[in-house]
Amino acid sequence: MLGGISIVLFLIFFVWPGSLGLLYSFTDYSGVGTYEFVGLENYQNLFGDPTFYEALTRTLVFAALSVPLMYVMSLTIAALLVSNYTKGKAAAKIIFFFPWLISPIVAGVIWRWMFGESFGFVNYVITTLGADPLAWQTDADLALMVVVMAGTWGGTAFNMLLFIAALKNVPRAYYEAAELDGANGWQRFRHITLPCIAPTSFMVVLLSSLGAMKEFAMVQSLNGGGPGTSNTFLIQYIYETGFGKAQVGYASAVSMVLLVILLSIALLQLWVNRRRTV
Repeated sequence: MLGGISIVLFLIFFVWPGSLGLLYSFTDYSGVGTYEFVGLENYQNLFGDPTFYEALTRTLVFAALSVPLMYVMSLTIAALLVSNYTKGKAAAKIIFFFPWLISPIVAGVIWRWMFGESFGFVNYVITTLGADPLAWQTDADLALMVVVMAGTWGGTAFNMLLFIAALKNVPRAYYEAAELDGANGWQRFRHITLPCIAPTSFMVVLLSSLGAMKEFAMVQSLNGGGPGTSNTFLIQYIYETGFGKAQVGYASAVSMVLLVILLSIALLQLWVNRRRTV
């Protein structure tokens, strides 16, 4: 019974929308009324559109910066929280998990307030210390850096929980044997902890990569892809093209390209993980 319901839900919420998106990508559908098939015209226009490449490049840069930072932050916090020498673990877990409970839109508004140029808290502190305020919103690179920090802050919490569970499952006997052999803390972490939590590390990197490539709500509320369109990510490009310009067919083609990119990332990471495991 439950299996049948799962199949029905999968067909309704995944297969059917995906099939419609693929169908629309070969049409000139505008969101209302009828449409005509245009073949590969949308894809031809897409691969000749410099705006698409700019959005894709900025999205890949964001993922390349945020995913490693998110991995290091979440693993570091998790290691501290499972350490026998850490005090106040319960309160620390609540504090570090709090960003996961906040809506991405609210998180974007919070970071926008913190890094506002004329009213932001960070620039207020900078000017109080006697330095010149920074152009957090009008400088494209600084704006991207704020997005990376906000994305890392929001995504670290969930990955932290995964790492906490993985670290607690590492057999203590391994560490005790390593200590008897004279291994220091870094050697124990490198040769025992990292190999034992490798499956969790793979899952964290995979989910973080896919999430970074699909980031939308937080960026939209933080700076709207600004300044201008310099930090427009791929999902924003799809949204603005489909709903803002009523080019649903073209936006569907971009969505199909994004789907291929996400599948490629997932398959590549699976292949690398399988080879490393072997």
